[in-house]
Amino acid sequence: MKKLLSLVKGDKVIWVVVIILTMVSVLAVYSATGSLAYSKEVVPEQYLIKQILILIMGLVLMYFSHLIKYTHYSKISQIALFISVILLVITIFKGETEHEATRRLILPVINLKFQPSDFAKLAIIMYLARLLSRRQEEMSDFKKGFLPILIPIVVVCGLILLSNFSTSAILFATCLILIFVGRVRTKYILSLLAVMLVTGGMFYLIAKKVPGIGRFKTVESRIETFLGIKSEKTPDNVFQVNQAKIAIATGGIVGKFPGNSTQRNILPQAFSDFIFAIIIEEYGLIGAIVIIFLYLIILYRGIRIASKCDKFFGTLLCLGISFVIVFQAMINMGVTLDLLPNTGQTLPMISHGGTSIWLTSIGIGILLSISRANDELEKQKKQQEDNAEIKINTTNGD
Repeated sequence: MKKLLSLVKGDKVIWVVVIILTMVSVLAVYSATGSLAYSKEVVPEQYLIKQILILIMGLVLMYFSHLIKYTHYSKISQIALFISVILLVITIFKGETEHEATRRLILPVINLKFQPSDFAKLAIIMYLARLLSRRQEEMSDFKKGFLPILIPIVVVCGLILLSNFSTSAILFATCLILIFVGRVRTKYILSLLAVMLVTGGMFYLIAKKVPGIGRFKTVESRIETFLGIKSEKTPDNVFQVNQAKIAIATGGIVGKFPGNSTQRNILPQAFSDFIFAIIIEEYGLIGAIVIIFLYLIILYRGIRIASKCDKFFGTLLCLGISFVIVFQAMINMGVTLDLLPNTGQTLPMISHGGTSIWLTSIGIGILLSISRANDELEKQKKQQEDNAEIKINTTNGD
């Protein structure tokens, strides 16, 4: 056991949280995919085995990601950003359309659905951390400092916006936090927000004029919901929300216990977008609080790791990854509780999925890589202090 623990480095608390979330995912997905398996005429164990394999692969990716020195991700970010932009463009024209939105590509050979926006989130966060850390002396200059940072944000968020308003909004909010922490002038940030509001209004008017194109219809619907112009609660949406509320109400304090959910057979997307409702139904209010607490631990530990990092790149990277994971989790839970309109966001590391779990795992692996570097730095400092103390004692003895 000690030998196994010695293989994993970095923040042990995050490792424990990830293992717990993985266990919850296995139990929740197995329970929630019963009706899906019945409709597909396959045994439920098929989805269970698939989810276990996906999670194991996620842990493998996390492990190898945390072994890479985090400073290497600065160079990797340039290639990753270039690839993500290409994939987003391909998705717009060649992606799979689902629920009037074109968000996914089908990976050849393995026939796995891949959402490029998940990859783009990680790529732009790494790239922003690189730019902000390298251009600190130019932050007061609009052309040399702010403009090179603004362009990739607008390009990536704009491409994602065409088919996925919620992901674009989460990513844009995370980017704003990063550039604020990165010491960009407040007047530049406020100017950016003003321009985005005007541009968003113009984009909404364009979307209104082109109602026949699926991706513009999706943008139009999201913007109108966001601005409060109309409610997004279509009959299907009302049904989803009502069934989720029933699951939450019948869960009570301690829940019906694992495998005893009844709403899993009725609630659409019970295994992905609304899996939090199934968790509450089976594990009750206590289970819900535990899940929320686990994500808050990731946020807290991420901020703690960032505060100890000796390089500004690591600090920004750590904050960006922590915020984007927790933002997504809170939005998913907010939708389930009918506090937010339906966004299609999954619950990180828990919902049934493939590449989404893998990319989240890589992100957490990067957090652990930064934590590992912090631990090694502290160990070096302690060793130097011990050596200095030994030298002093030796000198005094002479």
